[in-house]
Amino acid sequence: MTGLPNDPIFDPVGIVIWAIDSGFYDLMNSAWGWPIAEIVHFFGICLLFGTVGMFDLRMIGFVRGISLSALHRLVPFGVFGFLLCAATGFLFVVSAPDQYIYNPAWQLKMALLGLAGLNMVLFYLTTSRRVALLGPDDSPPNAARVFAAVSLLSWMGIITAGRVITAFRPPSWFWCAWCG
Repeated sequence: MTGLPNDPIFDPVGIVIWAIDSGFYDLMNSAWGWPIAEIVHFFGICLLFGTVGMFDLRMIGFVRGISLSALHRLVPFGVFGFLLCAATGFLFVVSAPDQYIYNPAWQLKMALLGLAGLNMVLFYLTTSRRVALLGPDDSPPNAARVFAAVSLLSWMGIITAGRVITAFRPPSWFWCAWCG
């Protein structure tokens, strides 16, 4: 196969043209652009997984002796980490959209990110109030344990899929399930 995929959803050439026009492409393809973005991305992962992971482990039942409300005060650091990851991830994608959008590892990462987000929304809508009332040695309800397990597994999968992205460098159309 040669040429570009017939993609009815994404226009990788248009994305790159926009990235060039906005200056993001030149920034990311400068000598230090990509490496600095990677460093910031990994720092964001550390903040995110360090806070969310600890909260999830406590909800599953590990790390007793620390109240969940005390751990929940760390969540803003996790949100900041997520924002760092989202910003740098955006830069990666707009700088090489065909290497991300059509990459099965990136597609899995985005699906797991959606699952993690849905899981978080459902947790806060259904279970978080009961969890906030627990003491340092109290056992969380089973629903909280399920939400925590899904969250922990989702984030571990997101990180793993992110690392595997570089292992898949196929022609851009090879992994495009929706292309004609």
